[in-house]
Amino acid sequence: MKNESQCPKCHSENIYADGNLWICPECSHEWTASSSENSSEEKVQDNTIRDAHGNTLTDGDSVIVIKDLKIKGSSSVVKGGTKVRNIRLSDGGDGHDIACKIDGIGAINLKSEFVKKA
Repeated sequence: MKNESQCPKCHSENIYADGNLWICPECSHEWTASSSENSSEEKVQDNTIRDAHGNTLTDGDSVIVIKDLKIKGSSSVVKGGTKVRNIRLSDGGDGHDIACKIDGIGAINLKSEFVKKA
């Protein structure tokens, strides 16, 4: 059971209401009553990898890049609309959870928030 009189970030009991917001003076976290309920529901969900539209991704899927992505350390760009086939899901730890190979660029890791399922 969640205690509604605690900060969801640092669990401090020294919180106060400012209009529609709740504020924690110890960690400076601000939230609304509805957002604290939603964030606890999101944490309960499984750890599946989803695309930008919320579709579940699996190994071997094809995805489409939804915006131009600059490649760090290179002058290359992955153009929006590029179709990537046969992706592999990985846990990069840095948010890059898709390992794939793009024609003309090579092996690359992408974030699932920048792709949509084809």
